Amino acid sequence: MACGSLDDCHKALENGTLHTLKVEPPQAGMRLDRWLAERLPELSRSRLQALIAAGGLTAHGAVVDLPSRKVKEGEEFQLAIPDAAPAEPEAQAIDLAVVYEDDDLIVVDKPAGLVVHPAPGNPDRTLVNALLHHCAGSLSGVGGVRRPGIVHRIDKDTSGLVVAAKNDVAHAALAAQFAEHSIERAYVALCWGVPLPRHGSVNGAIGRHPVDRKKMAVVDSGGKRAVTHYKVLRCFGDYASLVECRLETGRTHQIRVHMASIGHPLVGDQVYGKSAARRGVPVTARERLERFRRQALHARILGFRQPRSLEPLHFESDIPSDFKDLISSLEGL
Repeated sequence: MACGSLDDCHKALENGTLHTLKVEPPQAGMRLDRWLAERLPELSRSRLQALIAAGGLTAHGAVVDLPSRKVKEGEEFQLAIPDAAPAEPEAQAIDLAVVYEDDDLIVVDKPAGLVVHPAPGNPDRTLVNALLHHCAGSLSGVGGVRRPGIVHRIDKDTSGLVVAAKNDVAHAALAAQFAEHSIERAYVALCWGVPLPRHGSVNGAIGRHPVDRKKMAVVDSGGKRAVTHYKVLRCFGDYASLVECRLETGRTHQIRVHMASIGHPLVGDQVYGKSAARRGVPVTARERLERFRRQALHARILGFRQPRSLEPLHFESDIPSDFKDLISSLEGL
């Protein structure tokens, strides 16, 4: 539950609890999350960090989202704690495009707009809820109660292929393949401009944005290694290009962050789509590109070894209709 201000917190907490806490002189200089843990011993430090990340902590009417910051004498904080959610997601009958299924795993072609697993702001109607219904509860528990069976994720507004494990053995085997980078993953994206060179790699560690903690960024220190290999498939003048991106690593928002970092953000990306990339784009083309209100990104290829038989499995997904329509609208401009 995100609280943009103290008033927002009060509104969001009609069925929850709001704690108001003040920093006493002996506590000045402590890490924020450690100070909160001492003041609220009934909550674990990881739980407090999750509440902070969700925007549930405010000071002077503004959200505080950096657990490591030092507290100051006299500072007053408000911490919003929502009512406990159900421990396990509910099975819900939601249509799924099942590409492949066996006793160990299921591959789904996820539509844009569907969240992969329950999280603050999206407690249900997710892919996990749909899988629990489709698989009659047979999903690996390794991912935890909020994300059973989930081995990897793609963003809510990204479409394409996702694999989930039905048992712990399959989950462990698939996770190992992801860890050793033997999974084949290829995406298609429509970017602003045309990357030069037209075939290359972006190698930049990804971590939390130093200012906007809700975003990711290429960082000089404190991030995780991230490598994206790209290839331009098609150009639309010099104002847009269809690009294939293959992941060597899998970090949060990796393709979106990496392409933005080289000056070619994804069309429709509301978080990383810098307006500077649109300069010089013809009016007609710009209007058509700006009407696309989600990131133009599709997980097109997924390949891995079947966990038990080790048989190579390879799947491809066609670009969804809204993405195709956008491409068609650019032809001939």
